[in-house]
Formats: sequence, C-alpha cells, structure tokens
Amino acid sequence: MDENGDGEFYDESRLEKDALGRVVGFSVRHAGIDRVPPSLEGLRHLRVLDLSYNDLPELPSTLGDFSTLAELRLDALAITSLPDSLRGLAGLEVLSLYKNRLASAPHWLPELTELRNLNLADNELTALPRGLRSLKHLHTLDIGHNQLKELPEDIGELPALHRYLYASNNALRSVPASLCNLSDLRYLNVTDNALTSLPANFGGLAALRELRLYNNRLTELPQTFGQLSALREAHLMGNRLRTLPEHLAGLTDLRELRLMDNEVTTLPPSIGGLVRLRHLDLRNNQLGALPDSIGALTDLTHLDLRNNRLTRLPDALALLPSLEKLDLRWNILDELPPWLDDLEHRGCVVLT
Repeated sequence: MDENGDGEFYDESRLEKDALGRVVGFSVRHAGIDRVPPSLEGLRHLRVLDLSYNDLPELPSTLGDFSTLAELRLDALAITSLPDSLRGLAGLEVLSLYKNRLASAPHWLPELTELRNLNLADNELTALPRGLRSLKHLHTLDIGHNQLKELPEDIGELPALHRYLYASNNALRSVPASLCNLSDLRYLNVTDNALTSLPANFGGLAALRELRLYNNRLTELPQTFGQLSALREAHLMGNRLRTLPEHLAGLTDLRELRLMDNEVTTLPPSIGGLVRLRHLDLRNNQLGALPDSIGALTDLTHLDLRNNRLTRLPDALALLPSLEKLDLRWNILDELPPWLDDLEHRGCVVLT
C-alpha cells in the first residue's frame, strides 16, 4: 500500500465513503504491507477496517482510538496478542481474528457487548475467557481449529446465538448441558473432536437445522435426539455408534442422514417416520438386516448400504417411489431379489 507525500492513499478502490464524502470503510487486505499506514489515524469516521492477510505481527495501540468502528478484521496477521486498547471499541459488532497465533483470548473480550459475529478460528486457544454471557447480541461464534478441551458453561447463556456455532477441530471430550439451552441455534458444528457422549437434554436445540458431529467417539445418541423436529441434515459419520435412538419419528423435516463409518448393527422401526428423508448413507457399518418400515421413506432418492453384513433385503425397498440410487456392494446377500430389475427399469441405479 503506497502513500503520497501528503499521507493520502493512492488506491481509492480500498476506501468506502459515505454521502458526505467521509471515509467509513478501509481495506488493505492482501496488500503486502508490514506496518499500519500512519495516515490511517486521520480517518475518524471509520466503521469498517480490514487489515487481514499482511505481515503485521504487532498491532499499534492506536487501533483502539477508532471509537466509531463496527467491524474489525485482523485475519492471518500472525499476531500472538491484541493491544488492550481494543477493549474501548464499545460499538464493535464484528471482530474476526481468524488464522493467527493467539494462545489465549483477551480477558476483556466479553466487554465488547455489541458483538454480533466473533471469529477466533484457527488459532492456538486452550480456553475461552470468562463472562461470555455478556455478549447478549452474539449470533455467530467460530472457535474451530483451536486446542480447546472444554466449552464454558455460560455458552448456553447467549440468547442471540441463533445462526452458527462452530467448534470443530478442537480437543473437546464433552459439551456442557447448558449448550442445549440454545433453543434458537440453527447450525452446530463440533466435528473432529473427541466427544464420547452428548448431553441428555440435546433435544433442547429445537431450532437446529444442520448438525455436524462427524469424526468423534460417540457410541450412542441421547433419546431426546428424536425431538429435533427442525433438523434437516445430520452428519454423524466417523463415530462409534452401534444403535440409534428408538424414537426417531419426530425428525419429520430430516432430509439427509449420514451414518457411514460407524458400527451400527440395527435400525429402529421408527426410521420409517423420517418422511422427508432423501439421502440415507449407511455404508461401512455392521447392519445384518433392515426394518420393513424403510419402505415408508417415500422421498428417499439415495440409499447407500455398501460394506455391511446384509444377507437379505426387505421387499419394502421395492416400494420406494423416488429412489434414484441403491448401492448394495460388499454385502453378503444370499440372493438378489427379482424386484431389483424393476427398480432398474424405472431408472434407479442399482449397484451390486
């Protein structure tokens, strides 16, 4: 980023101005700078500042002087700490610190009570600061790709957290029961951790639409799992699940159920209640049989049963009117039922 002799910016495309001609947005993202331009200090009406993807391992304390800032992006700067002056940015709504080297989040972070979106992903965090409950407006929290061993209890006291909670690629062995108080949360990602169980009140996540829990160590799901009536996608692959909850019929809006690479031996009859299910992936499990109720999945388009222990198929599969692909490879079927030909004749791809 070059400056002329008067300290003005050459690249007007990096500036955003309001109707009065005042600079309210400034970005030097990927600009190759190694210092914050001194002339930045003259922008007293700045609301958006993006310094991301530069060589700025130390930030000046003067950043805290921009009291009008609503959005601050400091991604991929290799910073290990933040200047304490940033605690004075009382109106900050978006703070992104993605892909840095922070070993701890500043203790004053909960003082930024206007935050809506907080991104702490891809750092070296081992804990989160106390008092997160103060962030009453926070709707998106990304703490993925860190070294967190636990989540704070008060994470369930964030009333506005309804869009996204990312906590993937950490070292979590459990999540607090208070998490299930987030009754408006729509997206939860806790993949690639070391979870062995989920809270019994997991069904409290009543608005959840997409759930990603793959690559953990779960052996079972709580019985309240079937209460997630808004759930559309459940990504549960790469765990150690042996069974599913008996009562699944409450998952009336579920479209995708991905259970590959588990140890599931049986499916409950209630799986027939998943009336909107389109994709069911059960490959690499230990299923010996399928319930007849599977024939009630009238919206099912893809059924993957590869590498199980199936010796026979229920005739109910022939009744699936929407089925486009049925994968039966690497099972031990005694014989192939004649209705497989009928499925193929109507356009379904059958792999045996």
